[in-house]
Amino acid sequence: MTTHLSTPASAPGVAATVPEALRLRSVKEPDETAFVFLRDGEEPEATLTYRELHDAALDRAAALSDAGLAGGRVVMLYPSGLEFVRALLGCMYARVAAAPVQVPTRQRGLVRLRRIADDAGATTVLTTGAVKRDLEERFGDRPELAGLTLVDTEATRAGAGAGRPCPEPAPDDVALLQYTSGSTGDPKGVVITHRNFLANVAETEELWPSPSDGAVVSWLPLFHDMGMLFGVMLPLCSGVPAYLMAPDAFIRRPGRWLEAISRFRGTHAAAPSFAYELCVRALAEGRVADGIDLSSWRVAANGAEPVRWHTLRAFTEGFAASGFAATAMCPGYGLAENTLKATGSRWDEEPSVLWVASQALTEGRVERLRHGAEGAQPLVSSGVTVPGTRLRIVDPGAHTVCGPRQVGEIWLDGPCVAEGYLDRPEESAETFGARIAGEAATSYLRTGDLGFLHDGELYVTGRLKDVIIRRGRNFYPQDIELSAESTVPGLQPNCAVAFSVDDGREERLVLVVEADGRVLRRLSPDVVRELIRQAVRDGQRLDVDETVLVRRGVLPRTTSGKLQRRACRKLYLAGELKAAVAATTATATATATATTTATATANATATAATAGAVTTEGSV
Repeated sequence: MTTHLSTPASAPGVAATVPEALRLRSVKEPDETAFVFLRDGEEPEATLTYRELHDAALDRAAALSDAGLAGGRVVMLYPSGLEFVRALLGCMYARVAAAPVQVPTRQRGLVRLRRIADDAGATTVLTTGAVKRDLEERFGDRPELAGLTLVDTEATRAGAGAGRPCPEPAPDDVALLQYTSGSTGDPKGVVITHRNFLANVAETEELWPSPSDGAVVSWLPLFHDMGMLFGVMLPLCSGVPAYLMAPDAFIRRPGRWLEAISRFRGTHAAAPSFAYELCVRALAEGRVADGIDLSSWRVAANGAEPVRWHTLRAFTEGFAASGFAATAMCPGYGLAENTLKATGSRWDEEPSVLWVASQALTEGRVERLRHGAEGAQPLVSSGVTVPGTRLRIVDPGAHTVCGPRQVGEIWLDGPCVAEGYLDRPEESAETFGARIAGEAATSYLRTGDLGFLHDGELYVTGRLKDVIIRRGRNFYPQDIELSAESTVPGLQPNCAVAFSVDDGREERLVLVVEADGRVLRRLSPDVVRELIRQAVRDGQRLDVDETVLVRRGVLPRTTSGKLQRRACRKLYLAGELKAAVAATTATATATATATTTATATANATATAATAGAVTTEGSV
């Protein structure tokens, strides 16, 4: 029987910290399976029971203490696998604030590693033997690694922690430094405590409870906030096994994720919206095994801002014959500054959809229309909060509460809100200390996201800083991007970025679109650009001033695969997108097929971000 250890810590035997949750599991259910890693996303390669994980974590905590790192800060640099989990829990036992970072494969990743290490004040990098050797061989002479000590935690002596006292951290001690995506080139470390983690797990459990026979199946990168919560914290504290696979195993063949859910009777699995779109495409192309049974899947968490209605509908209808229930699709909203999840649709109800007037939305108003009415667009609910978390919709300029039919900035208050940004008091005060006019007693987290409430449910409309203003109207870039993606056959989901630039006379709309050789072999670049331009004009009543076509893999993405609009805009303004125009269409065509899989992998692991632009277009 599953016992949940993440409820409020006032009750006897209930965990107040993540290490305590593991210790209690190792006593109550020592031989139960905690984590399984699937080789190539299919066959179990390694397994950890609660007792094995507890002992391994203590061994690593002892080694960290012997190295004088207890109470300090380190960077964690691990590929997908169970050593990440062992090392993470070892850091927590030793009260070491760990900053998980993606393993760098190219110069860009190496620079990010160094920036995070410097920001965290860490000179020790925990990793595996294989990664250590690879980094030393490939980048040993690079200045980014100078002064950093790479430590192979796999070499930790078994039994090093046996019999040694290991005082556990307090609930308000730092559990993790979760670095933001750094779309501006300046990643910030979100300080997350054990209390934050357990509160977020408790809230997740309240909305999406784990049954006694539950199981998590996840391909998400463990160093990312969504992968951390769903791949490590939720299963550990809820007492259900987690079946983990590498992100590239999913991207190479999305059907593996669904097949693992079927095989291991997964009940909980989460992913960004683009992953569900890839599954729909894989199904249409016959790349999903016959006979999969998804009837056990009760929580398909969909984390994107905003969630696309057509994605939900296509996935639900496409996999209904495989037993997938419409109620299992659970859109949610979250961010690292709130540990992760802030709202979610209930697991036993279909997500709500509102049809609203597009024109009114550009003016910050919510005007409901019937499905199919002219000018109507669908918005999917991101669900509700649970008691303890307070959500307000606020005018970002006046700091006053918005009316019920008004779009504003999403502000949060509750036990999941992190402590702030590491060693950044001014930015922390601005983001985590916001106050509503006339309500000085409560400080809020400013999310930077826009949305509104309807019948107690949150509808996310976009990012505050990404909104495009043309002739006094607000346009949401994701709507423009969807128009572009939907009009050209063969374009992949999540392949377009829209932003505005000021040329000194007026704001101009720029659209950057990834188009591979398969598309350009059928249609010339001029035809693709014209189709996109007309689609945006028809769908948004908006003219695109410049369209830039680039090869797959050029668009910068977060570690979870979300497009980084501000980072793309920065590349455009620096001329780095146009600098690759010299690459010929013939070259792009020849390499596009070979890079398709690697580029898709970049959505989750950012390993194919070095391709250049194909062609560009001037103003309309």
